[in-house]
Amino acid sequence: MTTLVRHITFDCSDAHGLASFWAEVLEGSISEDDFPGDPEALVTTPGGPTLLFVTVPDKKTVKNRVHFDLQPQDRTRDEEVERVIALGATLVADHRQPDGRGWVTLADIEGNEFCVERSAGERAATA
Repeated sequence: MTTLVRHITFDCSDAHGLASFWAEVLEGSISEDDFPGDPEALVTTPGGPTLLFVTVPDKKTVKNRVHFDLQPQDRTRDEEVERVIALGATLVADHRQPDGRGWVTLADIEGNEFCVERSAGERAATA
């Protein structure tokens, strides 16, 4: 027997709103059964995990214990940071180094932290 991770679930204030943000970031799609105001929203990502967003009454109060580390595949880290900020993310901390290494910590539209790392191409160029 095998156990699989079926979804990665986020508690949030607005399931559809946060799902819309992550669907754009990950170039995925929201289930056609999910609409604004629904208590849950499901995002399918190409080749990746399924994300489930569930509206809860509690507000986020502390730093995430688990977070995503994103690695862009067809653009640079810096291009991805700019793209995701344009979608509504906010800068939390910039850990980029002068030699090109490092990462950027951002927060999604509800304050959940995530990081953007260098692409595989950028890593290979500095190896």
